[in-house]
Amino acid sequence: QVQLVESGGGLVQAGGSLRLSCVASGRTFSSYAIGWFRQAPGKEREFLAAINWSGGITYYEDSVKGRFTISRDNAENTVYLQMNSLKPEDTAVYYCAAAYPSMPIRLKYDQYDYWGQGTQVTVSS
Repeated sequence: QVQLVESGGGLVQAGGSLRLSCVASGRTFSSYAIGWFRQAPGKEREFLAAINWSGGITYYEDSVKGRFTISRDNAENTVYLQMNSLKPEDTAVYYCAAAYPSMPIRLKYDQYDYWGQGTQVTVSS
């Protein structure tokens, strides 16, 4: 069992940056892959990035590649999503999710076992 809590969302101007955190509880956190998703009003939940248990393998959706960076600190049970060069179309609720085992990297929301409650990111133009 893994519980996930996201934080770090907020209001930022276009071109700005935010760093989201996903803190997990559970002794086996390091065994899970972690993914970040987002969902804007009226749209489907969208995959953004994922990272395997060691942090050595990452994968990004094309729309965020080069702007977002996923990383993890297993000692702190935390996964981060650094978001740079934010655009108004990045406005959404951002979720982290955990999948076991950590490989292969999963890209679909229904392949993840546990979810956080989400954190709102709003990018103003």
